[in-house]
Order: sequence, then C-alpha cells, then structure tokens
Amino acid sequence: MAHSCDCGTTNGKPLDELVEFPCDYIFKAFGPNNETFVDRVRAAVGATVFAPLDAIKVRPSSKGEYQCVTVVVRLQNVEQLKTIYHDLQQLAELKYLL
Repeated sequence: MAHSCDCGTTNGKPLDELVEFPCDYIFKAFGPNNETFVDRVRAAVGATVFAPLDAIKVRPSSKGEYQCVTVVVRLQNVEQLKTIYHDLQQLAELKYLL
C-alpha cells in the first residue's frame, strides 16, 4: 500500500514511526496546467529517487486551469521522503502538495 502525508510529524508522531520503509509512496502536486510544471515535479522527485515516466500520472482540473501530478516512487528511508517534500515545496508554481 502506498502512503501520502505531510512532512515532519503527523498527530505528534515522527514520520519514521508512521511509515514503514522501504515503501511505495504517493506524492501529489497541484499546479498550473502546463507541461513545464509536470517536468519540474518529475525533476524534483527524480533528484532523490528514480521516477520513471510510468510512475507519473497527470489529471487536469474540471476547468482545465490546474492539474494534479501524481508520482509513485519507492522510498528507502524517511530522509528521502523529507527531501522530496522539501524540493517539491520549492516549486514556485506549486499550489498544493499532498
């Protein structure tokens, strides 16, 4: 089963107590509906772990202004999780991150 949650702590517990590693983990980044955003999300995740093209799914919003980029990757430890969340949060176009 894949996981998705905020970086740091959840309900007062550290992430490494909530998520068992290694695991498949789901990142969802919401931003403008353009190919540049997809490429930047893939690069941010790919800087830490291998993110093949088939690990990425893109879904536009109902009005087509935004999109959700979902990336499922295999994480080995909590440091990878924190690094990817940090790198995704640095994307200027990012509107929301799960």
